[in-house]
Amino acid sequence: IATARLSKACPINPRQRGFICASGCAENLKLLQLVVKTAKREHTHLGVVFVDIAKAFDTICHEHVFEGLVQRGVGPHMIELVREMYQDVRTYIS
Repeated sequence: IATARLSKACPINPRQRGFICASGCAENLKLLQLVVKTAKREHTHLGVVFVDIAKAFDTICHEHVFEGLVQRGVGPHMIELVREMYQDVRTYIS
């Protein structure tokens, strides 16, 4: 339910492969291969950018996340649920 509500306010790019229920990144790799092959065939310049967001949520202030949800029109109840998910979060490795 939370995912469905947040997806309406904060849509995910269809090329996104992390943090969603979908098959691996094979489709994106095929697309990249096609773009490179086309650029070579047509002798055009090509720039490719890879974005690594590893540990992105460790380095961002959680208040910015909540403010972003407010700006996107997410309801206060939903924002409070997200806030509770971040409150006193701990990881234990045994």
